[in-house]
Amino acid sequence: AEALLRDSGLNWAIVRFPFVYGDGDGHLEMLPKHMSAFGFHPANRMSTIHHRDIATAMKLALAGVFDGRIVNIADEAPTTIYELVGLVGARMEASAKPMENPWHLHIDASLARGLGFQPTVRTVYQAVQEALL
Repeated sequence: AEALLRDSGLNWAIVRFPFVYGDGDGHLEMLPKHMSAFGFHPANRMSTIHHRDIATAMKLALAGVFDGRIVNIADEAPTTIYELVGLVGARMEASAKPMENPWHLHIDASLARGLGFQPTVRTVYQAVQEALL
C-alpha cells in the first residue's frame, strides 16, 4: 500500500506508529496476556506513543510538514517489556538469556524530531503519573 501511494502522483506522507496506548484503550493492560504468544524478552525495549501524540503527529502531516516522507513517530523513551508489564500491575520473570534481537520493537523517530514533532506525553511513566492510561 505504501509503494502504491508513493507511486500514485498524489501528495503523500506515510506516518508509522509503534505500540499505541492511552485514554482507557486497554492496550497496555493486555500486554501481559501476549507475552507468551510473542516470546518477548523482558529486557527488550519497545517504542510507544500515546493517543494524544498521534493527534500531534497527524496535525503536522496534514499541515504538509511530512510531505513526501515516511516518518516514524514515537515518544522519547522506549520502555522495557518488563517495565511495561509492571506498570499495569502484572509480573514477568527476569531472564539472563541474551536477547536475539535487541532492536526488535524499537523505532528511530529522529526524522520526526527533526521535522518538529515533539510528544506531549514524553514517556509511559508520564502517562502513569498524569493518569493518562
